[in-house]
Amino acid sequence: MQDEIYREILSAVERGEPVVLATVARTRGSTPRKTGAKMVVRKDGSFFGTIGGGCGEAEVWQEAMDVIADGKPRIVTVDLTEPLDGEDKICGGVMDVFVERVG
Repeated sequence: MQDEIYREILSAVERGEPVVLATVARTRGSTPRKTGAKMVVRKDGSFFGTIGGGCGEAEVWQEAMDVIADGKPRIVTVDLTEPLDGEDKICGGVMDVFVERVG
C-alpha cells in the first residue's frame, strides 16, 4: 500500500494538483491502524488509502481539507476512547496524525 500512496502523490504533483498526506505518527492503546499508516486526500475531497475509517478518519479528512486551503501542517489527535451512544467501538486508543500539504 505504501508504494501506491507514493505513486498517488507523484501523479498529483505531476498534474500540478495539491494533495494532503495524513500519516499516523503515534498511537496509544487499541487503534485501527498503527504508526506509519497513510491516507492521501485530494482537493475535490476524494481520498486514497486509509488511517482507520469511521469517525476518526472523517475528523482527519476534515482537517486535511483545511490544510489544502491554508497550507499549514498540523497534528490531529483522534481520541477513540470516548463511547458514542448506540455504537459499539472495537478500538479504545488514541492516534496522533500528522497532516501536511504536498505540491
